[in-house]
Amino acid sequence: MKKSVAILFAFIISQFHAQQGSYYQQSAKYKMDIDVNAEKFTYEGKQTLDYKNNSPDVLDVVYFHLYWNAFKPGSMMDQRVAGQGKNGDSRLQKDGISRLASIPKDQEGAQNIHWIRQNGKILKYEIQETVMKVYLAEPVKPNSSTTFILEWDAVIPQQIRRSGRNNREGVDMTMTQWYPKIAEYDYDGWATFDYIGREFHAPFSDFDVTIKINKDYVIGAGGILENPADVKGYDANARIRADKNKATWRWTAKNILDFAWAADRDYIIKSFEVPQGPKVFLVYQNNDKTKAWEEAQPYLTKYYQLMNAHFGKYAYPTYAFIQGGDGGMEYGMCTMILGEAKNIEGLMGLMAHEGAHSWYQQMLATNEPMRPWMDEGFTSYAEGYVMNQLFPPAQKLPNPFFNSINAYRNFVKKGIEEPAVWLGDHHDNGTSYTYASYVKGELYLVELGYIMGEQNLAETLKQYYDQWALKHPSDRDFLHIAQKVSGMDLKWFQNYWINTTKTIDYGIKDIKYDAKSTTITLVNNGQVPMPIDFSIMTADKKIFNYQIPMNMTHTWKTKDAYGDFKTMPYWPWTQKEYTLTVPYTKSQLSMVGIDISQRLADVNPDDNFVEVK
Repeated sequence: MKKSVAILFAFIISQFHAQQGSYYQQSAKYKMDIDVNAEKFTYEGKQTLDYKNNSPDVLDVVYFHLYWNAFKPGSMMDQRVAGQGKNGDSRLQKDGISRLASIPKDQEGAQNIHWIRQNGKILKYEIQETVMKVYLAEPVKPNSSTTFILEWDAVIPQQIRRSGRNNREGVDMTMTQWYPKIAEYDYDGWATFDYIGREFHAPFSDFDVTIKINKDYVIGAGGILENPADVKGYDANARIRADKNKATWRWTAKNILDFAWAADRDYIIKSFEVPQGPKVFLVYQNNDKTKAWEEAQPYLTKYYQLMNAHFGKYAYPTYAFIQGGDGGMEYGMCTMILGEAKNIEGLMGLMAHEGAHSWYQQMLATNEPMRPWMDEGFTSYAEGYVMNQLFPPAQKLPNPFFNSINAYRNFVKKGIEEPAVWLGDHHDNGTSYTYASYVKGELYLVELGYIMGEQNLAETLKQYYDQWALKHPSDRDFLHIAQKVSGMDLKWFQNYWINTTKTIDYGIKDIKYDAKSTTITLVNNGQVPMPIDFSIMTADKKIFNYQIPMNMTHTWKTKDAYGDFKTMPYWPWTQKEYTLTVPYTKSQLSMVGIDISQRLADVNPDDNFVEVK
């Protein structure tokens, strides 16, 4: 082969491989017709699904999630809860006994598939617990589409977790993960984790959903109601069009992960516009226990303004807060939350968390079952950031995440921590899952702000949104941006913080006072190396800050919102002790300390400060 031809061939091959490994995401369009029997808590459904394969792979099978199959005695969820006992999710068990085991036969969740066709051809399928494997009559080639049509009927289960009938606050129907939902397919293959009670994942999809239900019901949903004049609750001048006592609701939504709704005869609807969007709907039962909802509008308006400014603009036209869940759970353009609240701050805490999932679950749609810490943790960070501004604490804290850091320290002492890298449903202890996903995920961002400076963290979050909104990013994508913004190598930190349960523990080992200076010896008693912010307070209450880089970052922090500092020589991560000398005598000092901003997640902060007497 001639050299020029060989070079050209090699170039073509390299381009082919580059395209094979480039980013893609699947897409789907659902059209569903649902007929609800409200008296029996059942419904019949027909679904047309247009599916686009944007991957470089030929697909000869597809998978659907049938989440409601989990809500019955003997299911995998029931087995998992029974096996964990009191260590499991407290909402799924009572006194260590699975609540699913006692669901009556007529209230078991069921999604009964009648048939599924592809381009008119009947398909063979297998139902494996909460996953349906479908064998295709025609493989779906790269960059091509196919159409599936399904018919099914379903039994709305007793509400144990998130979905179901007659929740503890008296909401009749909470309809979440209620339809056969096609699984996500990406570079990692099909996302077909069994539903054991925690997180979800799906391709971005368009929805056109028609629901027939008793005319006395009001529906709240994540989407646009296309016929408000025909139904109850949304239009004061509505003339309810009923067919044999049933009203027809038509909802549409574009480019969201799932379509969720809830129905109750006692719902009221309130709505308002946030400047620059979105339009917010409040769907709840109006009674003495839900009075806090009446105070929510000004707080939610400021909430969306803060979120839009700091984390990226909310991409959809509407959002609905719906009374209907057990605690709270986020879905496309809506959330289901408990309605009863003692005060507006408690209600807003729940709304702030679930609303923030519109960023870190919906718009930035990471794989929740695989990386729950990116979903729950980043959301918890946004919640803490905003709530600190909506409800400033009576006693000023060093930073908005001070309480989360303290909670983490106290939890570590129990000795049951599990790594955040574990799959969401595979944690052995419910509390350990909470700390691994919510708290350590939140502190991942707090510690990054400490390492590279708050301005760099804010810029990272902004670029993360700009580059990955309405896509499926991974932790590698986020880390790539953080490293590019900061100029630092941060892989070491992510490995320690997410893949292990090793801890940070620095302290002041010794202080020596000389005639013209003071020498302080610091020690690393932990397993996670970190750069160190060190401060002194003089006798006249002036504070001087020093930044001690850690050599694995290779680039040092140059600015931070918590104050100016002088940069010292770096501390090699293999070195246990470090000394620095400051030009102040004992009489000139009142205090020396590590991390005056209190952002370092040091598990033993007692030896971080020394008062000079």
